[in-house]
Amino acid sequence: MTVRPIRPDDVPAVVGLVRELAEYEKAAHEVRLTEEQLHTALFGDSPALFGHVAERDGAVVGTALWFLNFSTWRGTHGIYLEDLYVQPRHRGSGLGRELLRTLAATCVERGYDRLEWSVLDWNEPSIAFYRAAGAVPMDEWTVFRLTDRALAGFAADRRDAAG
Repeated sequence: MTVRPIRPDDVPAVVGLVRELAEYEKAAHEVRLTEEQLHTALFGDSPALFGHVAERDGAVVGTALWFLNFSTWRGTHGIYLEDLYVQPRHRGSGLGRELLRTLAATCVERGYDRLEWSVLDWNEPSIAFYRAAGAVPMDEWTVFRLTDRALAGFAADRRDAAG
């Protein structure tokens, strides 16, 4: 069992894991990610996405994809965990815990004050896993999102600031 930073040759496997995660979350129809997009996000001129993979017997079986956020209240960066996924047959082996622990260690090493993520309300196994790690839900917060037509429409709906 190994957890290590993602390498360019891991990209096809990680895209596959993202698709598996989307299927698990009943949202496979929403995935548009291509290998080229992920490669550019992770290894382009100005990477804004970072990642780790979990390997077992030389095969990539899990991933954590993350990016930096910033807390104006704390005055430091933090890590936002976009995806944490371990294939079902490898769950319970400690790989998910090691992926999450690696990100926590990255926060500590770099002086970041937060490691945050979202989890679907119905995903009780993941909620139990995160609680066991000491994470607490932010129940008083609601995530909002603009995408697709709503995003484009809102961006185009410019009003004259002077009038």
